[in-house]
Amino acid sequence: MHKATESTPDAVLNVKAALTASGAQDTVRIFEDKVPTAAAAASALGCDVAAITNSLVFELDGGPLLILASGAARVDTALVAAQLGTGKIRRAAADFVLKHTSQEVGGVAPLGHPEKIRTILDISLAQHPVLWAGAGDHNSMFSISYDELARITGAEPLRVR
Repeated sequence: MHKATESTPDAVLNVKAALTASGAQDTVRIFEDKVPTAAAAASALGCDVAAITNSLVFELDGGPLLILASGAARVDTALVAAQLGTGKIRRAAADFVLKHTSQEVGGVAPLGHPEKIRTILDISLAQHPVLWAGAGDHNSMFSISYDELARITGAEPLRVR
C-alpha cells in the first residue's frame, strides 16, 4: 500500500476530489496489488466481505443505474425493478460502465463520475459500522459509514436481494 502520488490515476483523483467536495473524509487507500473483487478487497483489508460495497452499474431505460450492494449479496434485479416500479434492469456492458463512470468494471466507485447517476444503496450494508468501497480503479478503496455514503451519493436505500 502507498499514498497517492503523481502517478495516481485520474479516476482515483476524481474520487478523492468528490469525497473532499462532499465534506467526507478522504480515506482512499491505494494497494500494490489489485483488489478487483469483494473477496480480494476483504482479504487485503482484513474485513468481512459483507462490508465491501460493490458499485454495480446496470442499464435501465437506456441510462445508468448504480446499485451499491454488499459484497456478500447478489442483486435481484427483478426485486429492485418491482420496488422502483420500472422496466427491466440489465447488467451494463463494460463500455457502457466506462462511458457513464469514467471508471473500469471492478474499480467503479460510488462517486467521482462525470455526471450524477441514480443510485440505490443496499440496506443490508447498514449493519456494518465501516464500509469499504472502490475508489476508481482496481488498486484503490476508501472507508466510509453507511449514513455518510447515503449522504454523499444521494442514494435511495432499498432491499436489493
